[in-house]
Amino acid sequence: MNGMLINRLILAPALLLVSGCLGAREPGQPAAARPASFVLWQLPNQTQSQIMSYVIQTTGDKIIVIDGGTTGDAAYLKGFLAALGNEVEAWIMSHAHDDHFGALAAILNTPDAPRIKTLYGSMPTLEWTKQHCYSADADLKPYEKYLQAVQQANLHEVDLALGADFMIDTVRVEVLGVRNPEITENALNNSSLVWRMSDAGKSVLFTADLGVEGGRKLMSSPYAKRLPADYVQMAHHGQTGVDEAFYQAVNPTYCLWPTPRWLWDNDKGGGKGSGPWKTLQVRAWMDKLAIHHHYVMADGLCRIE
Repeated sequence: MNGMLINRLILAPALLLVSGCLGAREPGQPAAARPASFVLWQLPNQTQSQIMSYVIQTTGDKIIVIDGGTTGDAAYLKGFLAALGNEVEAWIMSHAHDDHFGALAAILNTPDAPRIKTLYGSMPTLEWTKQHCYSADADLKPYEKYLQAVQQANLHEVDLALGADFMIDTVRVEVLGVRNPEITENALNNSSLVWRMSDAGKSVLFTADLGVEGGRKLMSSPYAKRLPADYVQMAHHGQTGVDEAFYQAVNPTYCLWPTPRWLWDNDKGGGKGSGPWKTLQVRAWMDKLAIHHHYVMADGLCRIE
């Protein structure tokens, strides 16, 4: 990687404080009237892969990272975090798919990796993953490497319990769903962590790659009452995730789509609608709700205040 590209990566967060996909305030509401709230960045992918990568800066200037993307997204994410001080208060890992954990595994194996205070998650064991998710040992290798990287980095890990409710600086974290080892259909996705983050200014529901079965389990639990949020991260990159009733329960004002262009348009190469994915159907569901704005990863780096 040449020096000019590295500088662009490192400077990206500072440059994009005044550009990119900015969060809009309600019409007629002056900026001074809005309560102070955390900043949320939805990061773009650096390959054609679907990924999930978010960075949060609290009002106390603490940094929280969610997932991070594939190994191909590691350099961009590392530069982004370096520009914010290279110290992470909390890293939240949603589940055991390498388009979510790959970047962290790669970053931990590089010089000058950010200092990570705590790694949060609800990850399955390697044995369960092998039994229910992968028929070939080669498919399991990325997760093995991730677990090894975390162990070698000697990170402080917290295995989140269902119903956990705690603060990361000024941000409240409520854990609404954890791994579901009894659900073996669409197993890894249905063992996605589900959590709600909020402060005085806004609330965001993260669903990771949760499937229909895991979503219905949550909907029938006592934690369903905590689903409503201002922002929702669209499950499984916006397709083949939770069902329409789940989104109706969340009743969001804004949608976060960790979705590349080909998936957003269900385009397998023959134009919009030529693919097998359900993104257009989910988009139609959201048209029924009072959504003010869709933040789509395909549009580039988004900064939401």
